[in-house]
Amino acid sequence: MRVESVDLFYFAMPEITDEVDGSQDMLLVRVRAGGYEGWGECEAAPLPCIAAYCCPPSHGVCKPVKVSVEGAQLNDPEDIRRINAEVRRLGLDLLQTDHTLSGVDVALWDVLARSKGVPVYELLGDGKSYSKMPYASVLLQDTPQATFEKAKEIRQKGFRAAKFGWGPWGTKTLKDDVEQAEAARAGLGDDGILLIDAGTIWQNDPAPALERAEALRPYRLTWLEEPFRSEALDAYRTLADAHPELSLAGGEGANNYYMAHELVMRGGVKYLQIDAGRIGGITTAYECRLLAERAGITYVNHTFTSALALSASLQAFAGAKPFEIAEYPTELKPVAQELSPDKILPDADGYIRAPQAPGLGITPDLQALKKYLVPVRIEVKGKVLYETPSLDE
Repeated sequence: MRVESVDLFYFAMPEITDEVDGSQDMLLVRVRAGGYEGWGECEAAPLPCIAAYCCPPSHGVCKPVKVSVEGAQLNDPEDIRRINAEVRRLGLDLLQTDHTLSGVDVALWDVLARSKGVPVYELLGDGKSYSKMPYASVLLQDTPQATFEKAKEIRQKGFRAAKFGWGPWGTKTLKDDVEQAEAARAGLGDDGILLIDAGTIWQNDPAPALERAEALRPYRLTWLEEPFRSEALDAYRTLADAHPELSLAGGEGANNYYMAHELVMRGGVKYLQIDAGRIGGITTAYECRLLAERAGITYVNHTFTSALALSASLQAFAGAKPFEIAEYPTELKPVAQELSPDKILPDADGYIRAPQAPGLGITPDLQALKKYLVPVRIEVKGKVLYETPSLDE
């Protein structure tokens, strides 16, 4: 079969706030091939991604994503890998390519797996999907007391693990951060798994992180996530070498395999967090899972948006039994909550796993999303390059 059409849909909440919450809007990608339909989601600003899909070429390796996708042969996983590589080759100088490719690649895996009646992870070569311990992923609260209450609430809902990130972390004093960590630990309990996401607050300066590392020791963090930007490899290595007891996590900011590779090999991260909606899709996410296996570190999904994105990110390591922990967003905005009636919910033991239905096992409800649709039209020299497709077609 061949790729017959690719449609992109921009959905958003009525108001976008400064809250660091990626579930406020979404770009869904629909791929049709051989009478089947597959879906993906780009974890990036929708409008630039749409432009990268359809923009006029600037030169031979600055071409839009569509030229490598539409009409392409799609019969087996190697076809997807070939499309993925061709998109990157022809879009070398189009810097939004990776984010747009991510949603397209996910949709390609979904439609191919649906056509064969198997979950995506089976196409990747995994015979089964193993259970993962979900950690409730939430933003850090404004005060230690509010963080304590949130952690206690998370534990009462049956989660053993929780991650608190961004918010006020690193914006005030060492004492403030320690009080937040103390509150989170108290709320989760002594046996809870506590994760802190610093939200790249220190950019490329290891000094504030070094100052906090020893002070945070009593609270037994399983990891400190993204204290620096993904490119700040020297800062990561400095912290990793000075405090080997404090495992570092990173990778959500990586938009290609090479960035992830450098974080592992030069930055010294012990948890590699990959978002299929950013890295270049399931194709590249799976390559990063293999990287983690070779390096002897832990692969973790990054997901802070919809059930569709969660399923996509789980597929890459669904069959890797040693990688037992998974990010699980618990406070999604309505546009993400209402994407589909299909959900990935914790079982009676509190664990989740990638859906066993064909493809990703998540089908968007376009009628439910209609009220969030953002119409877009891109016209160049009087020619319409893109116009939001009808939700009824």
